Amino acid sequence: MLGSTHGTFTTDLRARVDACGEHHAGRVVVHDVAAVEGDTDVSGRPLHAPVPELDRFFRPEVVAVVGASDAEGRPNTGITRQLIDWAGRVGARLVPVHPTRTAVFGIDCVPAVSELDESVDVAVLLVADPLPVIEQLAECKVRFAVAFASGFAETGEEGARAQERLAAAVGRSGLRLLGPNTNLNAFERFREDLDGPAIALITQSGHQGRPVFTLQELGVRLSHWAPTGNEADLETADFISYFAHRPEVGAIACYVEGLKDGRSFLLAADQAARRQVPVVAVKVGRTEAGARMAASHTGKLTGADQVVDAAMRQFGVIRVDGLDQLQDTAALLARARKPVADGVVVYSISGGTGAHFSDLATAAGLTLPTLSRARQDELHQWIPEYLSVANPVDNGGHPVGDWRGRKIIDAILADPEVGVLICPITGPFPPMSDKLAQDLVDAAEETDKLICVVWGSPVGTEEAYRTTLLGSSRVATFRTFGNCIGAVKAYLDHHRFTTGYRSPFDEAPRTPSPSFRKAQALMRPGHRLSEHAAKQLLRAYGIRVPREQLVTSAAAAVRAAGLVGYPVVMKASGAQLAHKTELGLVKVGLTSASQIRDAYRELTDIARYEGVDLDGVLVCQMVGRGVEMVVGVTHDSLFGPTVTVGLGGVLVEVLNDAAVRVPPFGEREARAMLGELRGRALLDGVRGAPPADVDALVEVVLRVQRMALELDGELSELDINPLMVLPRGQGAVALDALAVCRQEPC
Repeated sequence: MLGSTHGTFTTDLRARVDACGEHHAGRVVVHDVAAVEGDTDVSGRPLHAPVPELDRFFRPEVVAVVGASDAEGRPNTGITRQLIDWAGRVGARLVPVHPTRTAVFGIDCVPAVSELDESVDVAVLLVADPLPVIEQLAECKVRFAVAFASGFAETGEEGARAQERLAAAVGRSGLRLLGPNTNLNAFERFREDLDGPAIALITQSGHQGRPVFTLQELGVRLSHWAPTGNEADLETADFISYFAHRPEVGAIACYVEGLKDGRSFLLAADQAARRQVPVVAVKVGRTEAGARMAASHTGKLTGADQVVDAAMRQFGVIRVDGLDQLQDTAALLARARKPVADGVVVYSISGGTGAHFSDLATAAGLTLPTLSRARQDELHQWIPEYLSVANPVDNGGHPVGDWRGRKIIDAILADPEVGVLICPITGPFPPMSDKLAQDLVDAAEETDKLICVVWGSPVGTEEAYRTTLLGSSRVATFRTFGNCIGAVKAYLDHHRFTTGYRSPFDEAPRTPSPSFRKAQALMRPGHRLSEHAAKQLLRAYGIRVPREQLVTSAAAAVRAAGLVGYPVVMKASGAQLAHKTELGLVKVGLTSASQIRDAYRELTDIARYEGVDLDGVLVCQMVGRGVEMVVGVTHDSLFGPTVTVGLGGVLVEVLNDAAVRVPPFGEREARAMLGELRGRALLDGVRGAPPADVDALVEVVLRVQRMALELDGELSELDINPLMVLPRGQGAVALDALAVCRQEPC
């Protein structure tokens, strides 16, 4: 179950309330949100995505074209002509606006925006500087504007300031703006002869959406294209929220260069997950070079890619790498019915093909169940006994050319463990391949299970491919093994994720805990806390630390050791001490008063030599051996506070084995973080070591998350390393901690 269920941080589940607002003037409305009361979390951030009413943008009644032209050779002329055609297709009346022309392409002109005498839904701005026009449009109560002009945030600091001025004017105006630096993709010609669930497309670079748009030529329906450009106002998140509520949309495909706001994106993804609408995204910026290019093109931060990747998975966004993967995965998810089982059967005419495909599918995490003995016996009625039919199923070739082919397919689909049948056809071999393709198409029309075909011919002009397979809306056809496997895995994972989905936002804390006030008193804006102060912060949130005392003399250290109990650890404590071990400022396993006095002198001498200011020396309880972990908080520029858990100790940077999440999240997600670690087996006990107290580790992660949410704006960084996870039932102890406060509370 999502949400914390531990200790003082148990959060009451709130009933989900559907709330609908009025649609007007492009303003936001609320659909399917968790609650209409308390719609912000403990840090004041929103808990639901406002859904912009964009119907009149995509289906306007009146469109004004500011800067319309019919002069030959001018760029505005071609754009005007395309807009006239588009307006005719969507049933809108187009009004050209030009100061010196009486008509454009035979349509009467209006000399200025101020003289528009009717309600305008969309104003398309074919002007170099849209800022003055935005202010005029506001007076005319125009709902939407589209700015093609470039020269804004994508060009550098001066352009960014110009975009800020434009965004501020839009905010004052009450209209919604697409762009600047956008294009004509929203006004493309969509095929209206295709039916079934559609793909809605969102791109920040128009050209990168072309491969998805051309899926229409393969029979896949597209309903919308939102080219968001620089996103001075309307952004990717707005369109995800809107498309998730459109009944014709089966999947949302996105090409994202930079996110305008991480929180808005996750809230929109949450809306899609609630409604079980898959979101498939290419997000560039995995590498440093890619991140630089993305910033120069759209003028936005890409964010730390590890955080972006984790956040997308956390909210069910399917991230793919290539545009070919984007189109194949989105097409499958848009059109396929909900799976009835997770099992995948590979069916081929070649043992080599079946074995190769099965290896790749298994490595990708797909489940290939062994067919029952009774099912295998049935298949051997039509397939020779010497061929394997356990899964993969090898028919040897000849049975697909006659009546046996359909019998085999039907028998496989009848197995209750089978939800997906994949048939890789590595090359055309008519007439058998033609008959096989037709049998698969016919079977797909009569089953609620998914049938996929990989057509491996590099030519792609064969009748079996172009007409039979692509002519079917029920068979998912691919050209490569990798894309098929990736799409099928995304399909099964999506439905597994959204079945019984509970939004983490529903369970986010709304009010501060008693721990918050204790912790707030410890914060020192602009300062790093000493280990002693950082551990007090942990204590405030119920995170266990060793028994310890802070002392300022050797005699006090001896007394403290007696109270703490031998053996002890002694450590120098100071606000600027981040790595004490490297400086020799930690002494372990001290068992006598003389060792305590010697250690105190040595620690203070080293600190004096290194020029380190101490607030004292910690005399700490010696904690038993366990698994050393690290749990921490950092602040991401896009998503705000993030929580990390991984293998810890002095080699934490070398191991680099960590998982990250964006709050809020619950126990299930915390356990999933542990499952992502390469060293996860250490927690289960290896080489004779006892299993670690995983429940206690999860508890710490959830308490740290609560701290991150409540102290957002005050806590810049937290590092618990090592967190010693003791054997099962003995808990977890924070042996060291570092905390950095922000310069000033937000």
